[in-house]
Amino acid sequence: MIRILVVEDDFRVSRIHCDYVSRVRGFEVVGQAASVAEALTAVRDLHPDLLLLDIFLPDGSGLDVLRRLSGDEGGDRPDAIMITADRDITSVRIAMKLGAVGYLVKPFGAPDLAERLTAYRELQHRMDALGAVPETDQADVDALFSAARPPAVPRVPAKGHSGPTLALLHQTLRGAHDALSAAEAAERTGVSRATAQRYLSYLVKEGMVRLELRYGATGRPEHLYRITH
Repeated sequence: MIRILVVEDDFRVSRIHCDYVSRVRGFEVVGQAASVAEALTAVRDLHPDLLLLDIFLPDGSGLDVLRRLSGDEGGDRPDAIMITADRDITSVRIAMKLGAVGYLVKPFGAPDLAERLTAYRELQHRMDALGAVPETDQADVDALFSAARPPAVPRVPAKGHSGPTLALLHQTLRGAHDALSAAEAAERTGVSRATAQRYLSYLVKEGMVRLELRYGATGRPEHLYRITH
């Protein structure tokens, strides 16, 4: 499980973010903080892997949290996805320089956050897989950098389809070690099986996903979906 600390001063928004996280397989919220001081204490005590970090906090900025953690020589610093209403390009640049792995502007829905978390999970899986290798090549490096970015699927797809949901399913297939059925994809993303089936069929039509048939002893073949490379 990837351990998340939610840093948000509005308790209602914090609770919503925790709910969004609970819908994404492989993640758990281990704590909540409402200020810079609480965030730094929680990082020290709870050792989260990832922060969902607001910029506007009552005793400073989420960027201050990143600065303080960057200067802390004891232990590994958690990664951070900025979750904020701050659209100032200067804040975006500072967050990038301080090592934030993502930046999500409020307001957003559960699929938008799930898309970022799924991309982050794939990045961790790829890094773990390469951890025992003393050297890597350019293809592996490119794969690491691309894994942290949401998939390049249409943000405004065909009528009746949601861009974030489409991206979420596409990213879920990217992170899977094998082909998935519609039921398996639905379970991993939190959408209904019918919704997963409809979106997967759309991705197949667009050439971004490949349909495979698995035949059993009897009955109709099972439809499986695999990302195209």
